[in-house]
Amino acid sequence: MTAPTRVLVLNGPNLGRLGSREPDVYGSTSYAGLVAACEKTGVELGFAVEVRETNDEGEMIRWIHDAADARTPVVINPGAFTHYSYGLRDAIAQRTAPLIEVHISNPYAREEFRHTSVVAAVATGTIAGFGIGSYQLALRALADQLAQS
Repeated sequence: MTAPTRVLVLNGPNLGRLGSREPDVYGSTSYAGLVAACEKTGVELGFAVEVRETNDEGEMIRWIHDAADARTPVVINPGAFTHYSYGLRDAIAQRTAPLIEVHISNPYAREEFRHTSVVAAVATGTIAGFGIGSYQLALRALADQLAQS
């Protein structure tokens, strides 16, 4: 029996406040609920999912560097870093495994400044607008990507 594939699910600023943060935009699922949903989907797909959250751009960049060095697949919701973090974009460009950008809401249906993602061009793909389900779809997309490689 082979060991499950390690997958990181990384979350940027304010995502640890899910459930209380703007539930009309982000839904009522708590951060703990997000973690549980990702872990459950991961088990179904043969992944060992590790979910992390940070409000620190440098920490997020270090996690991406570590993932690149270890060839670890990533699902990332960069939060606000999506729109301006060229440092994060440059770290993601160094990826050595599939990386899926996710968003709970649809950025294109929101304020204009959210319409630009500086990380999308260096991600394998982007999934947005399906609530917490965006993460589950991203994990399934990772499984498909890994099966093709």
